[in-house]
Formats: sequence, structure tokens, C-alpha cells
Amino acid sequence: MINRIKSVDNLDFKGKRALIRVDFNVPLDEHQSVTDDTRIRAAIPTIEKILKQGGSVVLMSHLGRPKDGPTDKYSLRHVVASLQKLLNKPVKFAPDCIGDEARNLAVGLKDGEVLLLENLRFYKEEEKGDAAFAEKLSKLGDVYVNDAFGTAHRAHASTAVIAQFFNTKAAGYLMFSELNNADKVLENPQRPYTAIMGGAKISDKILIIERLLDKVDNLIIGGGMSYTFSKAKGGTIGNSLCEEDKLDYVLGLMKKAEEKGVKIYLPVDTVTSKAFANDAEQGLAKAGEIPDGWMGLDIGPETRKLFADVIKSSKTVLWNGPMGVFEMSSFVNGTVAVAEAIATATAGGAFSLIGGGDSAAAVNKFGFGDKVSYVSTGGGALLEHMEGKVLPGVAALEP
Repeated sequence: MINRIKSVDNLDFKGKRALIRVDFNVPLDEHQSVTDDTRIRAAIPTIEKILKQGGSVVLMSHLGRPKDGPTDKYSLRHVVASLQKLLNKPVKFAPDCIGDEARNLAVGLKDGEVLLLENLRFYKEEEKGDAAFAEKLSKLGDVYVNDAFGTAHRAHASTAVIAQFFNTKAAGYLMFSELNNADKVLENPQRPYTAIMGGAKISDKILIIERLLDKVDNLIIGGGMSYTFSKAKGGTIGNSLCEEDKLDYVLGLMKKAEEKGVKIYLPVDTVTSKAFANDAEQGLAKAGEIPDGWMGLDIGPETRKLFADVIKSSKTVLWNGPMGVFEMSSFVNGTVAVAEAIATATAGGAFSLIGGGDSAAAVNKFGFGDKVSYVSTGGGALLEHMEGKVLPGVAALEP
């Protein structure tokens, strides 16, 4: 699919106004200041390429999940200061994403100027994929560029429907690098290839795990989902997370992995707690031997070493989902150990892809973001792409 899509490198933007779908859905603190500008930084190369060629840029994005139209805490004007700092130039702001004022501001842009539109999701039509709304947006640019991989799995007005109103459309640098890096672990991975799956629920990862069984040599399972495996094998898990309706499925998955020659690694010990709290009484238990009244909230020291050894001996590593409740300092060690091991493997020549969401937050939080090969900006989009699903935002860019 990626071979059929134009890149911004294939186009000449001189004198053109590029309407770019970016993903500026960034976290804000109580003062409405950006606390993590990763997604804004990711869009800068595409914006700068167009400006350097003598084009102008109109940026559109969503922020948060506004329920009832315009809401100040979800206004993209809070992002302007960070964007101006990163671009090192002024950024104009349109207090609406459609209508006369937005149109006049867009049409009035001089070459080299940047305009940011107000939150697309202040209109219900955005998420509904409304064609009339998409057509109104399309009037704001001569060329359409999608650089918002994080929303590429949504068939929204600005991510998919809008493309039909443009003769010239392209993918930005971020979109291309996301797809290329995902394909590195999907198409021709170096071996041994290890996938690490964590997070709370096995049900969220069924499709990706099924697909990976045909590709990986090792599958490491951690996080809340590991307790479903533990119980399925006949262990006791106390009050730990468990998807009772997935016990038979998990047993079938382990059998399937064995038949395909994929080695599954499960925790051998677990850090336990009396309650879901940082300061609750804590303990350590062997996997499958968690007493009643206790819950597992992180992988234990033996498991950390076991997982790290497998990771360090790998040439391709995919990581999606934390090993424990890493937001709490008491249960952070498993996730940090995995991040450290991936950084070590990468330094030794392995290709490592961190799959968005909590995993991306964790590697950045613990300072490993620049020590791995690629940190994806799109959790859901990456998973759906790896599951083999067509991403509407990517398909819409095809000629």
C-alpha cells in the first residue's frame, strides 16, 4: 500500500497552501500548558519541508474528547506557544476550523506562513466522517497532506473522507516513517525476533498476538494479561486481573504457539500488593501462587532477569504494553527492566519498535526514547496496521 502513496518529497509546494492533518492531541496540565510535546515535534519536519519550498501551511487536529462543542480546556490555542517555539516562527490561530474567518485567514496566508485551526472535534461531523464537513475543510488548502498516523485508523472527516476533494494528496514524513518501521517488524525481521506484550487485557491484543505467532521466535507476556495465562495453567492469582472468559482461549494460544515453534515466556514471580495503591503492603510470590487477598501489580526480579536475557539476545524487538502499573513508583521496576534490556539490544545492533500508547510513554518517561530504534506515535493505529487491517487514513491517500 505504501508504494502507491505519494510522499511530500514527491511534490513541489512553492506557492501552494498545504492543508495538513496533524496529531496535536497532546497532554495539558491544569494551567493548559503542554506537558509532552512529542506529537508536535513529530510533525515539524513535514511542516518545515513545505515552508522551505515556499509553501504555506494550514494545520488541523483534534484535542481530547470534547462532548458538547467548543470547550476552552480542549482548545488548540493552548498548543500555539509550543508550536511557535519548535518552528521558531509565529503561528496564526483560527478560532474555528470552518466558516468565513477560517477561510479568510487561510486564503490570506503568505508563503512561509502557518495557520492552526481550532479543534476539529468541536464538530460532531468530524468523528461521523461527514462529507459536507470534509468538503468545507478542503476549501482551506490546495494540497492535502496527512501526517497524523495516530488517527489513521479512524474514518473521520479530516483523516479519510477529505482526501476525495483533492487532486493532489500525500503522506507526511511521520506517516511514512511509521508505516516503514512497522513493516520492518512485519515483513523481513532479523532473527531472533521477540515480541513483548503487556497491558491489562489479553482481549485487546488477541488479533495482534495471533498474527505475530506466524512471525516471531519468542513471545513475552507480562502485565495484567499474564494473570489470565497463570490462572488458565491452574495457578492461583488472588485478586489479580483476570479475564475468566479467555481461559480456554489462552490454553489454545499456548498450544498453537508450541505447534508453530514459538517460545512463550510468562512471569515466574510477581510483585504483589494488598491493594491497588502505591503505599499498600507489598510482597513477592511465585507465579501461580498468589495468596487470597493479594494482587499482582508487577513482574518480579527473577522474571525481570529472564525477560531481559531473552530480549538482549534478540535482533528484532517489538514492545507493546507495560509489565506492571508503571505509573506507581512501587510497581515500575518490571517496565524499566524491559526498557533497559531493549536499549541494550538496540545498542548491540537490534531493531526495536516501541508500539505507542503506554509503552511509548514509559520509554520516554524513563529516558530510553533515544536509545531504541523507533517509538511509534500511534497506539491503536499501529496495532490495527500490524493486525493486517486497512487504515482508512492511509487508504485515502492512494491515487
